[in-house]
Amino acid sequence: MVFVLARLWARMTSTVTWRTPLLVLLTVFVTSWAAMALLDRDSGIADPGHYWWWFLVTASTVGYGDFFPTTTGGRIVGAYVVLGGVVTLTTFFTHLAATLATAKGRRMHGLLDHDLADHLVLVGWTPGRTDRLVADLRSDGTVPIVVCAWEDQLEQHPLPETADVHFVRGDLTDLAVLRRAHPERARAVLVDARDDNEAVTLTVAAEEAAPGVHTVVTLRDVARRRTIRRIDATVHCVQWHALGLVFDELSDPGIAEVYDALMTPGGPSTWSTVVPAGATATYGAWQQALGPARSTTLLAVAVDGDVRVSPAWDTPVPAGAVLYYVGPARIEPADLRAALA
Repeated sequence: MVFVLARLWARMTSTVTWRTPLLVLLTVFVTSWAAMALLDRDSGIADPGHYWWWFLVTASTVGYGDFFPTTTGGRIVGAYVVLGGVVTLTTFFTHLAATLATAKGRRMHGLLDHDLADHLVLVGWTPGRTDRLVADLRSDGTVPIVVCAWEDQLEQHPLPETADVHFVRGDLTDLAVLRRAHPERARAVLVDARDDNEAVTLTVAAEEAAPGVHTVVTLRDVARRRTIRRIDATVHCVQWHALGLVFDELSDPGIAEVYDALMTPGGPSTWSTVVPAGATATYGAWQQALGPARSTTLLAVAVDGDVRVSPAWDTPVPAGAVLYYVGPARIEPADLRAALA
């Protein structure tokens, strides 16, 4: 028996699995029951209706004392059961600690598969930029984020203490690596690469891993969007330096296209005009005066240098204030007066 336990312990310490504690417990249970039936017949412990209970309280070292051996051999079996229980618990908690340490190590090194949905996937890492973007996106505390970085960019999780921020590390052109972030179930994917050539490459990988998901790509040269559109016409391209616009596009898909349309020559654009004397009115009156007649939408008003975006319609707009609006052309002060009249 000692030889068997020695071999069992050697195997247990070299290749511990979740089966090992169960194997030890089962071995001790079966052998101790047979030994107790042989060495302590008069105590009644070996009775099938009693032994499982006595074994449970003895192996756990609780020892209620409702059943106890009455012979020396029975006491030796009891000590053997206590030892088996201690070994089982020790093995279990040792393996549990090792499993938790391994899982933490895999998490810190970006090797885990993150079973998420309706989350954001950020492909690429730039110190001081990506962490700021993550902080902005996490400001409402509702959307989980998976940060994906090249293996030469980060050694381990850059934001381990930030709630619901997960990490994937590896070759980002490898679909098996990207799929650890489950981009196909994401709310949106942001490709924020180190340069525009890499952005094109990662967009190809992201579109293959997550076709149909809202994808945003940052570009230093926005003219490269023509190349991106050949990959997928629905991908939204944003100027790399416009971090605020990146945040807006991720939160409200399509808003970057609105900005692009406003900045494209030959179409509707943003303008400003000073309100002339004798044309005092409320913000709502100006909105109604400019909209139907001139296909113009009032955005904001500045009074004494204080800019108010979309204020209440009863806000007074005195002469000398500045109107900011979107329309097909600039409106001259004289035309403003005429439109109000």
